[in-house]
Amino acid sequence: MKKIEHLGIAVKDLEESNALFARLLGTPHYKTEEVASEGVKTSFFKSGPNKVELLEATHPDSPIAKFIEKKGEGIHHIAFEVEDIRAEIARLKAEGFTVLNEEPKMGADNKWVAFLHPKTTNGVLIELCQNRE
Repeated sequence: MKKIEHLGIAVKDLEESNALFARLLGTPHYKTEEVASEGVKTSFFKSGPNKVELLEATHPDSPIAKFIEKKGEGIHHIAFEVEDIRAEIARLKAEGFTVLNEEPKMGADNKWVAFLHPKTTNGVLIELCQNRE
């Protein structure tokens, strides 16, 4: 794994949260997009070398809606940038981690993504992401 790519935060209202994080970080978000396959609308902020992704559900059955219903707003996942997502999935499976999607999916911010089950990572949802080329 190369680095922490971003921190994902589940929010109820993306517009309100964009305003809050713009005040907090002193900079506006640089991108908003919808990932229809996951039922989520996202926005991204840069803070130095780091990024924060805000995630708002677009329908009540989406994973983000279920997360907020169960746990409330807050940290949803930590994303790590990887060089070769397929190789990293194979390595982590061999190490005993449960991969939620063994085939990488197209995610936000022009990334291929895969997730590790929180039960195998001390309760933290881990996202692997690789730049799409």
